[in-house]
Amino acid sequence: VQLQASGGGLVQAGGSLRLSCAASGDTNNINGMGWFRQGPGLEREFVAATRWRGGGTYYSDSVKGRFTISRDSAKNTVYLQMNSLKPEDTAIYYCAGGRPITSTMTTSGGYRYWGQGTQVTVSS
Repeated sequence: VQLQASGGGLVQAGGSLRLSCAASGDTNNINGMGWFRQGPGLEREFVAATRWRGGGTYYSDSVKGRFTISRDSAKNTVYLQMNSLKPEDTAIYYCAGGRPITSTMTTSGGYRYWGQGTQVTVSS
């Protein structure tokens, strides 16, 4: 499975961006997709996740109400709509895929496949 993330960029605080993550290869190996981010000098942290087919969505407290994760199964693509962006959202955003169980949907260890990362920079 290969994951290709795109959509990052530079935006002012309060603005919006939409990230995309396209999966290719044997997507039968995926039943969950997530977004993680790593800010300067920080550890990688969970942002949002969704089941590939059905099921729920998961968000970190820091982005709940501002970010929305969605999927287009026909296109094998997951999106992260980011609104009301803040400077502290500045990070490299990574998409991840795999077969996490419910308790690992919000942990990096629950995912086997990772995209290359896309930079999001929010200016104040």
